[in-house]
Amino acid sequence: MGLKRILAALGAGGASVETVLHEPNVVPGGVVHGEVRIQGGAVDQRIEGLTLGLQARVEVETQDSEYRQHVEFHRQRIGDGFALKEGAVHVVPFALHIPYETPVTAVAGQRLRGTAVGVATELAIDRAVDAGDLDPVEVHPLPVQHAVLDALARLGFRLKGAELERGHLRNTRQRLPFYQEIEFFAPPRYPGLNEVELSFIADETAVDVVLEMDRKGGLSGEGSDALRSFTVAHSAVGSTDWADYLHQWIHAVGGRRGWI
Repeated sequence: MGLKRILAALGAGGASVETVLHEPNVVPGGVVHGEVRIQGGAVDQRIEGLTLGLQARVEVETQDSEYRQHVEFHRQRIGDGFALKEGAVHVVPFALHIPYETPVTAVAGQRLRGTAVGVATELAIDRAVDAGDLDPVEVHPLPVQHAVLDALARLGFRLKGAELERGHLRNTRQRLPFYQEIEFFAPPRYPGLNEVELSFIADETAVDVVLEMDRKGGLSGEGSDALRSFTVAHSAVGSTDWADYLHQWIHAVGGRRGWI
């Protein structure tokens, strides 16, 4: 094996990869189209496979600490193996399917601080170090998600941020190993409330909506007082005044607990 081939096997002078997304904006259940451009290095190489994966940065809580880790939650192989000549360019088009449970990263044109989703490209090269690339994707709400988010905004709830937490929400259709919490500050019209945390768990037929209401005083002790979940079919999103529905429920729950 010549010096160039040895260096390529160690990752120096080997093939490089660039992923181009034709349109990075998508909704859960949608498709992102693009192409992977592979630039040959200093020697001929055999490309064994090309894989795309969706990754998110997730918060993990243990008894002793909290930390964040990249979690791949969807993987899709594109194309077959091929021979890449020295200096040659090989282009592979793709259509990457976005799972319905993919967390939302942008609301009303505003990026959600604390949530990011990216496309990771992995190039498997015979006897060489894998080359990789990572490109952000902007995931916008489905109609059901948009309706609930818009209703909270109409009621005066202010967006605080979002985070992805490892774990499972009970009694939902969740399949991924993590879920998203979108956090809102409560308006003065609900004097007993501090924050509301909103989660969506979607599939091809419906969306589970989970609301956790936190009374003033924080999340410790008696801070977490009410958890409400309901399911909305995609086809039924226009049949309800969601601002009125959420307002009536908040008053009903708050009244029972003496918040309002």
